[in-house]
Parts: sequence; structure tokens; C-alpha cells
Amino acid sequence: MGRGKLFCLYDIGLGDEKMTINFFMENLANGVSLGSLYALIAIGYTMVYGILRLINFAHGDLLMVAAYAVFFMIAAMVPWWIAAILAVVITAIVGVLIEKAAYRPLRNSPRISVLISAIGVSFLIENLGLVVFSGVPRAVYRPEIFDKSVSMGGITTSSLTFYIIGATVILLLALVYLLNKTKTGMAMRALAISFDTASLMAINVNRIVSFTFAIGSSLAAFGGIMWALKYPQINPLMGVFPGLKCFVAAVLGGIGNVTGAVIGGFILGIVEIMAIAIFPSLAGYRDAFAFIILILILLFKPTGIMGEKMTEKV
Repeated sequence: MGRGKLFCLYDIGLGDEKMTINFFMENLANGVSLGSLYALIAIGYTMVYGILRLINFAHGDLLMVAAYAVFFMIAAMVPWWIAAILAVVITAIVGVLIEKAAYRPLRNSPRISVLISAIGVSFLIENLGLVVFSGVPRAVYRPEIFDKSVSMGGITTSSLTFYIIGATVILLLALVYLLNKTKTGMAMRALAISFDTASLMAINVNRIVSFTFAIGSSLAAFGGIMWALKYPQINPLMGVFPGLKCFVAAVLGGIGNVTGAVIGGFILGIVEIMAIAIFPSLAGYRDAFAFIILILILLFKPTGIMGEKMTEKV
């Protein structure tokens, strides 16, 4: 099986074929699990861009904020479930403060000014984390319920995989309901079309924008907490590469389109895991796959899978 299990079907026996199928399914489950995290975080990028036409580069750093919030609350003897909920609330508040302090004053400024502000906020959070928490990685407590092994049809994987997928599905369904079945969701969709028209319809623009940042930051927090469980070590720069990859997922799916962000996240997660499973020698280039996909999508379909040509807000 040294040449890669997936390429040996033509000369293996039934027993080895079963092993190959199990190998494929286990890695597929891991890919869907990772894709679930990418999807959750990518939605935050795409929601903010859909309304403000702004790439919030500080979004990935909110993963770190949530992970450290859980870490220190557990160190203070707060039960894990309560710590996770409080971390989501804290991260949502941080997201709203970022919008009010760094983006709202520049809302009518040239887009390059807002972009520079977003990059500056990202660097500020990362370096503030290095100063406050130090650069030393810290081990993360993982509740026993997430450490169990689950076997299904000959496939063995961690119970955490199924919890991540299940939590992602629930959160995505809740978000779809919010966007399509509530007045707030309707207001968010109106702002995505035109700020001026929405304000003429008595929509409180600032409140809806802040609410959008709160929702996006909350999803990033969930993603960060589950990321810390999946890869149980945290550091102040832990959100950099996941944040960039989730931006790629949002572009792949069609930035500004929530469904597209979900699809892009799952595609990116599955491709990343399966590529390493099939070609183990490429494990050192794992992070490069996302940027190769970004280059290809910008070359051949810049609007992404489900994206539409964007026009400037009026």
C-alpha cells in the first residue's frame, strides 16, 4: 500500500479493497469536519462583504479571541460549556467594537482606507495577543465527551468530528432562518442592495451593521472554539492561516453569497484532507492548496461558484 491506497484498487484483494474504502471514508469524514469549520468562519467574511463591500481581515483573529477566552475561563474553574457560551458572547462584543471603532468612521471614505484599517486591526489584535498572552503555545482542555472514538460500518473516527458537523448544520440552519424568515434578516438583505434605499425605509443602518458583525463574530467564535478542540493547542497567531483559508473559501463559493461560502468551505476542507491522504509527501505544502485554489478561481471564475457580478452600492 506504499504507493497510496487510493491508487491500488486494480491489484488488491477484497480485504485490501475494504481497507481502501474505509481509508477513503475516514478521510472524507475528516474533510467534511474541517470543511464545516471553514464554512462557519467563511460566512462571517461573506456577510460583512455582502453588506459593506469590506474584507474584514481581522475576522480570522477572532478565532484566537474565542479560544483564549475559553482557555482562561476554564483555568478559573468555569465549566467548559458555560465558558464556551461566554466566549461566543465576548467575541461578538469584540466584533461589534471593531466595527464601531475601525470601520464605521470610515464608511464613506475611499475603499483603500477601509482596507488599510482592516489590516491594521488584524495586526493590532495579533500583536496585542503576543504581548498579553506571550507567544508560547498553550495546551487546550478537551472534555471527555469529545475524546471518544466512534465506529460506523468499519470506519473509526473521533466523536468530535460528528459534533463539529452537527453543530455546523444547526448553526447554518439557524442563520438561514434568520436571513430569510425574520425582519432583521430582511433588513440585512436590504442593506446588501442599497444603504440609501434601506435608510429611506426606516431601517436603522448602524444597528443592522453592528448586528451583522455580531453574528459573523459569533460564528467565528464557534469556529475558533471547535478549532481549538480539533487541534488542541492555541497561540496568538492561530487565526492567521485559518482566517486566510476561510477568505479563500468565501471567494471560491462567491463572496457575498452565504450558500456559496458554505459550499466553498466544504470544498476546501475536503480537498485539503483528501490531497494529503492521497499524497502524504505533500503534507508540508498543505497550506499552499488554499492559495492555489484562490489563484485558479480568480483566473477562471472571479465571481466564484455562486457569486454574481457585483455593482457599487448607490
